[in-house]
Amino acid sequence: MVTACNYPATNGIEVLTNSDRVRRDRKLIIEWLMSRCGHVPVLEQLAKDYGIVEPRFGRGDDDCILCGLCVRVCSDVVGANVLGFFGRGTTREVSTAYGETSPQCIACGACAYVCPTGAIRIENDSELVRQALPLGPLTPVAIPFMQAVPHKPVIDHDSCIHFKTGECKVCEKVCEVKAIDHQQTDQVEEIDVGAVILATGFKPSDPKSIPEYGYGRFKDVLTGLEFERMNSASGPTGGKILLANTKEPKQVGIIHCVGSRDERHNKYCSRVCCMYALKFAHLIKEKTGAEVYNFYIDMRCFGKGYEEFYHRLLEEGVRFIRGRAASVTDFPLNEKEVGKLVIRVEDTLVGQVRRIPVDMVVLATGLSPADDAAQLARTFHISCGNGFFMERHPKLAPVSTATDGIFIAGACQGPKDIPDTVAQASAAASLVQSLMAKGEIEVESATSVVDAEKCAGCRICNTLCSLSAISFDEEKKISVINDVLCKGCGTCAAACPSAAITARHFTDEQLFAEIEGVLYDVRA
Repeated sequence: MVTACNYPATNGIEVLTNSDRVRRDRKLIIEWLMSRCGHVPVLEQLAKDYGIVEPRFGRGDDDCILCGLCVRVCSDVVGANVLGFFGRGTTREVSTAYGETSPQCIACGACAYVCPTGAIRIENDSELVRQALPLGPLTPVAIPFMQAVPHKPVIDHDSCIHFKTGECKVCEKVCEVKAIDHQQTDQVEEIDVGAVILATGFKPSDPKSIPEYGYGRFKDVLTGLEFERMNSASGPTGGKILLANTKEPKQVGIIHCVGSRDERHNKYCSRVCCMYALKFAHLIKEKTGAEVYNFYIDMRCFGKGYEEFYHRLLEEGVRFIRGRAASVTDFPLNEKEVGKLVIRVEDTLVGQVRRIPVDMVVLATGLSPADDAAQLARTFHISCGNGFFMERHPKLAPVSTATDGIFIAGACQGPKDIPDTVAQASAAASLVQSLMAKGEIEVESATSVVDAEKCAGCRICNTLCSLSAISFDEEKKISVINDVLCKGCGTCAAACPSAAITARHFTDEQLFAEIEGVLYDVRA
């Protein structure tokens, strides 16, 4: 009898996989394996399936059946060559060289993944899950997050085995459409466009800048983004709310306005924190039934249906304590606080300082401008305020900027929630479409002009123009104004020491004529 996978296929061959003889030989092999690994759950289940009550050759205490899958995956796929067979006969085993930790091991976990008996395990598995919360995917090839656009997987260069050892490429081999190319590099392309919509978003406020809340020091202090990741069905905990010790929390504290409405950080309100904190409270109540404490300055439920949701949580038993949390500590003052995180807060409604012991703390971090917002503003010649892009007019032109053809949408203009972002993006897209449908762009008529004979080439106007509409002609040694970019603000005309720049429609003669006209009736 031979195995079908090792026998060349020919016409008329008949393969039997469940005959009496095959089952008899399988039963014998299972008994042999159990004589070495008699307490492995997989083998015990196989023995039960084949009617083996007690193996004839006894039960061994080892976990490894010496299948060699871990050795092959380490050498043939990963290319690390860390594992190998050592010894002969009954002393044969799989191990690293000299049984010591190998520096060649990249902790990819491939050996543990292919091990059929669970003899190889990754230590601190729960710790790895916690580390994956801010990172998102656990695998090197994954979609960054569920709402990613485009919704396509990417390769994490730092955790991909190929970029560590030069081997593997399993994903490239199994991809039927041949979409994976490990040789790809970043490319810079120049594209001519007539309009641009800036939607660069925001970055979450860094809770490490507020050390009194213990983020990074206590494992059960999470940011809102990490908690959102934990609640996701595709997250590392499968959507379960768990502590670092893998148990469900019984008390959870949610601290509002972390990094917002704070003189030390951002003075503005981030607008979204109150509502996503209330959503977290509802999810905690629904999934765990734990006691939930919200520590807030004041609730800002401004949207449609938001106030009703707030009152719904009050009816669900969520507790609200008005006052900014002072600190989070693990130092107990009584037996109830032992093993807990204690939130110190001044309850402004009852006028006293309270200590609330909880198992988990969620920080409702605010929204901060993107790191490269200032650089991007200089590139597109637009203004920034508090790090966010400035609109042309807060009421009459909320998605336009001072530069024609440049529009803004979303949190790059200021903190806002998803409905407001979608509305603003639709408005910006409509304005771009109107430009495209019109086919031409009207430029400002009241622009400044340079008298070439008077210009001394001092370049003072070059540095003053916030729109970068003035350049210097190296050949003629004079400044030149781009009429398309100029908005006729008159700053350059007022600052020109040689009076070489004038603003169209606002010359001295025209202004004096207007004054004369206004005073004509008075003189008469």
